[in-house]
Amino acid sequence: MFRFTRAGRTGPWMRTITGAGASAIALTLAGCGSGGGTSVGPYGFPQVTQDEKAPITVWVDADRSSAADAFKKANPDVKINVVTYDGSANGSNSFRTKMQLFDRAGSGWPDVVFSTQNNDAAWASQKSNGKQAFAAVLNHGLVPKSTLDNFTQGSLAPCTVDGKVYCLRNDLAQVVLWYNKSLLDKFGYDLPTTWEEYQALGEKVAREHPGYIIGTVGDPWTPEVYFWGSKCQANDITGPKSVTVDTGSTSCRRAASMLDTLIENGTTPNVSVFTPEFVTKYSGKVLLMPGPAWYAGAIFNNPQSLNVPPGQLGVAEPLPWRGESPVTGNVGGGTWFISSHSKNLKAAEKFVEFVTTADDYQVNLAPGYPAYAPAAKKWIDKQESSGYYATDLQALLKAGSQIWSGWGSGVFSQEAIWAKTITPAIAGGKKLVDLLPEWETAIENQARVNGYTVK
Repeated sequence: MFRFTRAGRTGPWMRTITGAGASAIALTLAGCGSGGGTSVGPYGFPQVTQDEKAPITVWVDADRSSAADAFKKANPDVKINVVTYDGSANGSNSFRTKMQLFDRAGSGWPDVVFSTQNNDAAWASQKSNGKQAFAAVLNHGLVPKSTLDNFTQGSLAPCTVDGKVYCLRNDLAQVVLWYNKSLLDKFGYDLPTTWEEYQALGEKVAREHPGYIIGTVGDPWTPEVYFWGSKCQANDITGPKSVTVDTGSTSCRRAASMLDTLIENGTTPNVSVFTPEFVTKYSGKVLLMPGPAWYAGAIFNNPQSLNVPPGQLGVAEPLPWRGESPVTGNVGGGTWFISSHSKNLKAAEKFVEFVTTADDYQVNLAPGYPAYAPAAKKWIDKQESSGYYATDLQALLKAGSQIWSGWGSGVFSQEAIWAKTITPAIAGGKKLVDLLPEWETAIENQARVNGYTVK
């Protein structure tokens, strides 16, 4: 049966390129370059003389090699060179670093690049050292409007800068509420429908079933799960180089206060879900877990993790705060870029449109929830047909369009800031409510280092 896997995310299990593979990246010329003259073409950016017979070079991470294989099979007439790299996983920033090297050399850019990160459009859309931006503008005719319009509502926001779309999303990682239906039924607990009910259930579990948990705060994407879903304005990217940061708001404080209660009573421990400690202590003891779509295969339906048996795992829509409509965060999802330097934009566009929209990949092979809405519906049907889940998966479909737009995708990493500033402070016994000013300062400092104006 098909399982969710962790797609488009950074993490220690992502395979990275080494040895000869790394050398291949450094030496590969992408069938495109600065030669042949440039002019502002019909798509609104300078482009070299086009050659529709030129091969294209595509960079993918190991998990997206099947996308390239599927394209080759469906399009045998298109010449394509595939290079595997780390996808900028683990915060390596390799995508940006390599493009800066090619900018200085004046050649070598690949035609298409996959990245595990959602913040690459923030730099790839901007000129570098006087050189034109790496990313091609996609919504001025290069990609059909009908294709762009079929992406899940809001899914292209991380790709959009000043109204221009610079990448296509491969998959989404919308946060939903995963739960063990068998355990809830056994204990006689109702599924919470608000964050207030979620906290109340955590307090009840701590009294009646100590050792069982309803979430965790030990991973760097914790703010994307709880604070993004609370409409905390900690990361509101308002322009290419401007950000609003306000962690003192009611929206931020209510999430922090709830987590303080649940951390203290042990139902939301400060433990990463990708540690042996988590598996040892909490296998069979996870009642609830707010988290992204990829948690299903990466944690629950994974023999190396919780390994929840078939028929127990259910999924519910994102929780709202009482009196409000539900919104949710997003924890990952990969992106595809077309190089503005490509001398075969037609083939590059054909590739990117195929791997983001075609059933041959997104429905039949893709490990993550497709960002392209028509493919997502078919993908959900396929997962439901496996018989593994205790409920249908329609909550994933609904949550895909409920990602709150007030949390942006700047150049700097919110996850890195949280991991460095907040995670160790929680381990030291500090309260999240008291840490909010420190978190705000850390965000502001990192934003300014990266050239942002902070409000």
